[in-house]
Amino acid sequence: MSAPSNPALASAKLIDPQALMMIRSLELRARAVVEGFWNGLHRSPFHGFSVEFTEYRQYTPGDDPRYLDWRVYARSDRYFIKKYEDETNLRVHLVTDLSRSMGYGSKGITKAAYAATLAATLAYFLHLQGDAVGLMTFDEQVREYLPARHRLGHLRQLMLALEKPAGGRATDLVSPLEKIAGLIRRRAMVALISDFLAPLDKLERSLIALSAGGHELTVFHLADPAELDLGIEAPALFEDVENARTVYIDPAAAREGYVRKYRAHAEALQAICRKLGVAYHALTTAQPMEIALFEFLQARMRRGRLVRRAPGAVKGAAA
Repeated sequence: MSAPSNPALASAKLIDPQALMMIRSLELRARAVVEGFWNGLHRSPFHGFSVEFTEYRQYTPGDDPRYLDWRVYARSDRYFIKKYEDETNLRVHLVTDLSRSMGYGSKGITKAAYAATLAATLAYFLHLQGDAVGLMTFDEQVREYLPARHRLGHLRQLMLALEKPAGGRATDLVSPLEKIAGLIRRRAMVALISDFLAPLDKLERSLIALSAGGHELTVFHLADPAELDLGIEAPALFEDVENARTVYIDPAAAREGYVRKYRAHAEALQAICRKLGVAYHALTTAQPMEIALFEFLQARMRRGRLVRRAPGAVKGAAA
């Protein structure tokens, strides 16, 4: 595994995904990633990642001037307003694919296990931030739904739902997005975690509907390393896990066409996200989870919402 190119993680001791999966408890996995992540940032050039004015936003015409913070103005020569609680607390819905295709893993880590750990890591991190987190799991239909909450015991319920094995026979990307659009009333963030091995023709329409509702969208496109270049050497009879169809494949003969089609599919998904302003993150199951978390937070900061360190999130870590 190559060293991370980002200087914010270069000095951190990233957890190898295979070592991480040896931790049986999903919640303990998530905690290990988040605490290691914060400690790594504390030692890195990105020590200022957790910024000072996280509970403030810049003044815009029409805001009530009574809420201007003059002490902040004296230090920064800029006008800031103290945010209300409903402005600082985020509502996040993690829409996670647990279909049969997610059960594939060429190196001992299935995409489903990686996706569940990623969702658990994001949930744990956001929970520490004081944000409300919800979950929807799906295959060809919605399997589990937990509304976005920040309550005692809710995080544990979410972890239990993520620990259920991948199932179903197919992947339907549209139904869960349509359902979540009908369920959430307040502006929220929707993070979709999937291998996206399904037709994309209707996906764009569903993402447009969510964007029109004012929701912020993030896509995590997950792949097994072998899926990127058909990393199989010997000819064999393969079974499609979602429709049980079998087909004989000679990798040497099929590789060029396969790679071309796979890349075209991935580029089409990325083009949809770019067109709609959706944050897009491509991941493989060989990548340390801290990299995914860091990219997620970088994208959030670029969109204007600053990250605040949860009090006591990492014992002994300085702000």
